[in-house]
Amino acid sequence: MSDDLKKAFWDRLDDTRAGMLMTKTARAIPMTHYIDEDDRAPVLWFITAKGTDLAQSAEGRAPAEYLISSKDESLWARIDGHVSAVTNPTELDKLWNAFAGAWFEEGKQDPDVQLIRFDLTEAEVWVTDGSMKFLYEIAKANATHTKPDVGQHGTIRF
Repeated sequence: MSDDLKKAFWDRLDDTRAGMLMTKTARAIPMTHYIDEDDRAPVLWFITAKGTDLAQSAEGRAPAEYLISSKDESLWARIDGHVSAVTNPTELDKLWNAFAGAWFEEGKQDPDVQLIRFDLTEAEVWVTDGSMKFLYEIAKANATHTKPDVGQHGTIRF
């Protein structure tokens, strides 16, 4: 797939704050992802509680899927990979913020904090110019009897 699609994916993913993460043994739940800005490796990070189905399924290397849609509807993606529960205080320090802190009474020192590493293998991606452009393209397609240009679609392999 083109480098343009991959770049658009990472740029728009960086502006998107949440999606639905699931494994075979953990139902889809809303989660906030974090991107390690240092290397743009094909990894997303999540912070959850140790007692959750997600944390328990990530004890081993579990296949996972993350579904996202940006709030401006410029990115839609199904991201596949593997999750694993990790202990990495350095990474946790980099990712920790007020949003994560709201869930844990003792902050990042809370014994219930679990860092989840999501190693990406593939993503099916739809990149658009947003909802207003989409509506324009639909109206134009109906007026001209042509197909709408709704952006790029493709699969990225990591």
